[in-house]
Amino acid sequence: MSDTPEKPGPARGDPAWVAPALRREEQTRRIGKTPVFFGPPLAILTDGQKNTMEISGRLNRTAERYLEILRHHGLALSEPERKCIAHICNIGFMSPLEIRELPFEVQMTDFECEGLDKPALAAKLEAASFADLVVVVESLGF
Repeated sequence: MSDTPEKPGPARGDPAWVAPALRREEQTRRIGKTPVFFGPPLAILTDGQKNTMEISGRLNRTAERYLEILRHHGLALSEPERKCIAHICNIGFMSPLEIRELPFEVQMTDFECEGLDKPALAAKLEAASFADLVVVVESLGF
């Protein structure tokens, strides 16, 4: 134990004070602002809102709901199935239309690997919800 007393940190009310966050989900504040490009999806999402706090609130509510979708959706896939979908997604950005067409793309791809049953994978993807397909694509990093 040190003989020197600890220097007290900033207290509530001090601009340098940040509420302690015990877990990632509890982190509620960042110092500074982040410039964000508002492409068409964000522009549509925040259409008609002029107040920065309203826009920030809308973006945070949408992100929170999206994170819940990521937590509660998805498909159980084998490693060969994941490799096949990663091969298809390797074009880079996957638009919503391309995500919806994953079952068709699985049927059309020349990709082969041991243990891959393309008709079964295509059927699994066809039966999945759009949210499940989005989570699969996101889990692969696309």
